[in-house]
Amino acid sequence: MPSYSAPIKDMQFVLHDLLKVSQSDVPGYDDLEADFTAAVIDEAGKLTSEVLAPLNQVGDTQGCRLENGVVRTPDRFKAAFDQVREGGWTGLDMPEEYGGQGMPYVMGTAVGEMFSAANQAFTMYQGLTHGAASAILAHGTEAQKETYLPKMVSCEWTGTMNLTEPHCGTDLGLMRTKAVPQDDGSYKLSGEKIFISAGEHDLADNIVHLVLAKIPGGPDGIKGVSLFIVPKFLVKDDGTLGDRNGVSCGKIEDKMGIHGNATCVMNYDEATGYLLGEEHKGMRAMFTMMNEARIGVGMQGLAQAGIAYQNAVDYAKDRLQGRAVTGPENPDGPADPLIVHPDIRRALLDQKSFVEGARAFMLWGAMLIDRSHRMDDEDADGLISLMTPVIKGFLTDEGFDMTILAQQVYGGHGYIEEWGMSQYARDARIAMIYEGANGIQALDLVGRKLATDNGKHVMAFFDLVKSFIKENEDNEALKADFLDPLKAASKDLQAAGMYFMQHGMKNPNDALSGSYDFMHLFGHVCLGLMWAQMAKAAQEALDAGAGDTAFYETKLATGRYYMARRLPATAMHLARINSGGSTVMALDAEQF
Repeated sequence: MPSYSAPIKDMQFVLHDLLKVSQSDVPGYDDLEADFTAAVIDEAGKLTSEVLAPLNQVGDTQGCRLENGVVRTPDRFKAAFDQVREGGWTGLDMPEEYGGQGMPYVMGTAVGEMFSAANQAFTMYQGLTHGAASAILAHGTEAQKETYLPKMVSCEWTGTMNLTEPHCGTDLGLMRTKAVPQDDGSYKLSGEKIFISAGEHDLADNIVHLVLAKIPGGPDGIKGVSLFIVPKFLVKDDGTLGDRNGVSCGKIEDKMGIHGNATCVMNYDEATGYLLGEEHKGMRAMFTMMNEARIGVGMQGLAQAGIAYQNAVDYAKDRLQGRAVTGPENPDGPADPLIVHPDIRRALLDQKSFVEGARAFMLWGAMLIDRSHRMDDEDADGLISLMTPVIKGFLTDEGFDMTILAQQVYGGHGYIEEWGMSQYARDARIAMIYEGANGIQALDLVGRKLATDNGKHVMAFFDLVKSFIKENEDNEALKADFLDPLKAASKDLQAAGMYFMQHGMKNPNDALSGSYDFMHLFGHVCLGLMWAQMAKAAQEALDAGAGDTAFYETKLATGRYYMARRLPATAMHLARINSGGSTVMALDAEQF
């Protein structure tokens, strides 16, 4: 059976050596001393490795089942969920006034990676609740906040978001679910929603659905969409649960992965709902949840890659196959371990360099969110908005690829269910699809985010890279291995942006045909920046005589690998972008 070990040392390195969180001016960060963050991460590590990880294969093999309208989750999920709730983990970064612990989002992100790595399907129940609670926190009335948030923060009640309909995925303007106003200020919702993660289950006393619907007589298309709170059980004035609402689960999907999470068809039959935010402004409110979810999904890509890599390393060190080409390294055994072979090293270093770079990128992004929310920093808000499709799209694409590489290390055993590699690949696959398929993320990046505020935020990113290179140009330890490759990759990214400016207005297909490559080009530059910064931090620690020299030397060697073997992909992506849209659009529909 596969196992999970929380990457505590690496998280501490990113938080303190790289991001220097306790020295930051973000409110609340002065509490993030190394001893404090280590205590939190260590406890989360024990919970995830000892409680959640052993249930990962249980959830995969048993799945969920629908019985008389109630979804039964896999064995021991309820006991584990109660343990997570009792530990306060569900409200780690939620406001104290509603029962949360009030920690910065960066801590919630670090802990969230461990939860998702150990058991992604299980963690989705609380993760979706966090997103729904955030939407109510941002857009709800005081009465709505008082009614729902304390129970949702504790996960006594869980939450969902309901967007997709059978005929309507990305194009939400086509939705048919309607919300009819009532005399008491509530609405009656009728319609069908599909692909609703955690839409029905037996883990909580109530489920608070956030549902997009149209109020009759409103504007056409997306401008006529509103958002509603629709609880499974209506809530009485005293906060206790009342009658069952007109919402039910009609089916749970039989799907490729995340079997331990119920993906439901939800039927609304004149269900009572309450407007969240303003009429016809539902997408504005829903995007609070969707943007958080997209970043969380990016984290899932990283998390699945991380646990798959851990197990692949263990297997490669243990499995004896063949002899090293330079001579036996295990002369007393019948063969050498797999890890002596260069191609196995390549596969493992691809994984290791991605996972560690992506972890730094994710936690840096979380720090931007904290700056935005805790300091009303518009520049940080603009930068994380630009980065959101990159985090979601690039990290899930690459994360899936890394689970496949981990599976490949196992050879034939990677294809056998008992070894666990198949589950990591299957669970990681959904992350490229839900919360906006990655092609949509690329279109959002190129079609909307690049031009936001006249390109101010992408220019800020370029300035960030340029400033780092200039500030360290005299550092000979960094120049050849880190700064020069980063400079070349950044020039590729700028050249791609220039191509879009010169050609995109004349022929939008020239820009949109290169959008997916641009998202990946951008992602590689982001990880290149992270690795250059981590290299600087590691070198400074070595120069200062830090005790764990092996850790820092390994960090430098891994970074050199990424810069030499992975970052040059930016040139390939630029070449594809420069080829324009003519080859992509050359065939008529009938020719496919």
